[in-house]
Amino acid sequence: MKISPLLYGMFLVVTGSSIAEAQDSSAAKPAAVLQVTREYLKPGKSGLAHDKTEAGFVSLMNRAKLQGHYVALNSMSGKSRALYITLYSSFAAWDADNKIVNSDPAFASEYDRVAGADGELLDSLDQLLFSYDEDLSFHPNADLSHARYVEINIFHVRPGHRKDWYDVTRSWKQTNEKAGTSAHWAAYEIAFGEEGGTYISLTSHKSLADVDTEIADSKKIMGAVGGAEGMRKLDEAFWQAVDSSHSELFTINPRQSYPDERWINGDPGFWKPQTAGQAATDAAGSSTAASTAQSPTKPVSR
Repeated sequence: MKISPLLYGMFLVVTGSSIAEAQDSSAAKPAAVLQVTREYLKPGKSGLAHDKTEAGFVSLMNRAKLQGHYVALNSMSGKSRALYITLYSSFAAWDADNKIVNSDPAFASEYDRVAGADGELLDSLDQLLFSYDEDLSFHPNADLSHARYVEINIFHVRPGHRKDWYDVTRSWKQTNEKAGTSAHWAAYEIAFGEEGGTYISLTSHKSLADVDTEIADSKKIMGAVGGAEGMRKLDEAFWQAVDSSHSELFTINPRQSYPDERWINGDPGFWKPQTAGQAATDAAGSSTAASTAQSPTKPVSR
């Protein structure tokens, strides 16, 4: 069966702070505000070159101890780009970080230097701000400890059809509950930086096998809505509410992230990867026999 836009679109969703698991969690709730920075990279400027310049930003964030932790996402579909999703409990919390930065001339000077180096790798950059919508979300969980991939779905609601959007989303949530699927997402509405009526949903995955599971769940969905006719009606309601929908896949890059301490504690080997400098130091301190061994094979690159 061809997966409908509604099934595919609402099934797969990221962060925001959901970057989400299948169960609700009282320990970690979705961030109220997301600041999303999009960097579009020049050809050949991703990978280690970008890791190096972004490490400068991470160092600055740690030095200032800013409360806005962020996860770095590198594109696996669409145009080559990196997203930096910063999580805040409120706009006031974002403002508090801005005040810290603006009150420290040394920080500002170093930031400009790092931004200049990073800018040499970019075609363009923009920033968006989103606010969390609990009514449009489904079993969100902000624990990113073991997440490796993120899917982001973008929807644009037709002018005058906001109620239709909420109604069809409620129906979709009820269908997933009835079917017992693995679906989960956190939904956000654009606040600044993009056309009104824009919404995103965010879902994290521990592996891409999670996507296989979601696609397999389509059979459960068909049963829950009463077969092909029920799906047709659901799709029709969806397209009455929205005029566009598309999905993108990203991989989490811990080297470019400023992770929350809870993520680090949950999986320190992933969120605190060994740097090239540390690897060189470890190699220099190894045994004589090891130092004379052949260099490891260079990994396959894109």
